[in-house]
Amino acid sequence: MSFLRPLSRSTPLQSWLRSPCLLLPGIPRQTWYSTAPKPPGNGGKRAADGFKTREQVHRDRNRSLLMYSSAVILVAVGASYAAVPLYRMFCAATGFAGTPKVGTGRFEAERLVPVESARRIKVHFNADKSEQLPWLFTPQQKFVSVLPGESSLAFYTAKNNSSQDIIGIATYNVTPDRVAPYFSKVECFCFEEQKLLAGEEVDMPLLFFIDKDILDDPSCRNVDDVVLSYTFFRARRNKFGHLEPDASEAAVQTSLGFDKFEHARPASSAPDVPKAS
Repeated sequence: MSFLRPLSRSTPLQSWLRSPCLLLPGIPRQTWYSTAPKPPGNGGKRAADGFKTREQVHRDRNRSLLMYSSAVILVAVGASYAAVPLYRMFCAATGFAGTPKVGTGRFEAERLVPVESARRIKVHFNADKSEQLPWLFTPQQKFVSVLPGESSLAFYTAKNNSSQDIIGIATYNVTPDRVAPYFSKVECFCFEEQKLLAGEEVDMPLLFFIDKDILDDPSCRNVDDVVLSYTFFRARRNKFGHLEPDASEAAVQTSLGFDKFEHARPASSAPDVPKAS
């Protein structure tokens, strides 16, 4: 009899939802949750229901990790190559430790107007060279007097007294240090390759001005004299292929005016830390 028929474990609603012929309008079939087991050995392809297999998830994660790691390595290598040029750009842009600013498009034309009511500042020129460089390096003028905002042109002379071609590179600094942020050079020969043939003599121009904002700085109100110093070194190639002064680190730091600042000692000269017993 029909009333003795055993009850089904699934309700009619559940059986209807599991029907393979059921199609709901506007809902893709692959978005439904399927309780059927996935066929094994799919070869790494996407499952029929639109979900990723565990192998695919791990493969995507490993690929993302590899891409991020490669990007970090490339950035680190690029930063190591650009460390020295970026440091020089930072010093030239901020006037750090007596490094004059190199002005190109930073100052508008209306700012390069002399302040006639201000007193003149006497700029003295100094020239030094390394003992390893057989050049004669001298300024053509001892000093010039300029007004804040007034551009001025000066010249240095360099002569190669040796019998071979030599490449030199120059560093510079300004004293007193508090004037450096306002001392801007439009054109100069510093930190650039200067190749002189045997016995050649050249004139090196320098176009500079003192920013009139110096008049608003209380620490510079009593400054009447400024010294611009250049030091020429014989150039050499470092391990990155960049030109650098062929001199000791102490000599280069002194030419830049950094010898007045405290620097951390190199790791090789640092004292050994006693180990805990």
